[in-house]
Amino acid sequence: MMVAASSGFSCHRAVHAASDLPLPAKPLEIAVVEGQEAVEAKVVLAGGCFWCTEAVFEQLAGVSRVESGYAGGASDQAHYEQVSAGKTQHAEVIRVTYDPAVIRYGAILRVFFGVAHDPTQVDGQGHDLGSQYRSAVFYATEQEKQVAGAYIAQLDAAGVFEKPIATRLEPLVKFFLAEDYHQDYARRHPNEPYVTGVALPKVAKVRDAFPELLKKPEESN
Repeated sequence: MMVAASSGFSCHRAVHAASDLPLPAKPLEIAVVEGQEAVEAKVVLAGGCFWCTEAVFEQLAGVSRVESGYAGGASDQAHYEQVSAGKTQHAEVIRVTYDPAVIRYGAILRVFFGVAHDPTQVDGQGHDLGSQYRSAVFYATEQEKQVAGAYIAQLDAAGVFEKPIATRLEPLVKFFLAEDYHQDYARRHPNEPYVTGVALPKVAKVRDAFPELLKKPEESN
């Protein structure tokens, strides 16, 4: 993704207002092993521009870290210039580190499908076109795959979106951390037109649609 002029942002604007989405309230969940509730968990998600998705998840309670990166390619290296030009099979992704005792995998999926991006667009988000901007859940375990697949089926069966969900379920082979200048981009550049026009409205939609999932003021950085 490139920084766009204020007249034409390339990161996707949600088709529906998040508060209007009749999302199934209770996806299937990954069991938390007794005595291991405090163990950190990670999930890797692709939803187009990682500047936008990163900003969405950073504000959720129980989320300790969100990192922009690349996943899904066959190459043993991933760099922004190669990935953004479509020269590899990698997608722009975020890796969300969270405490499953505070926020569950299902809640993260609700935010991902409901606000973070358009899960019905094939190989792109808005004007960002190509498989590097695809929608995908990169699963690390079979249980993650089953839960995400079942939730996609729930959403499709409920007719939440006008088109079928195009989100791919892909095994997580390796996560490549993106360059330093991509990390915390929206937080570090709050006045940039791309951020104010695209990322921050998504942040606001999360606050409107999922207030129960937000960090308390003292928990925010």
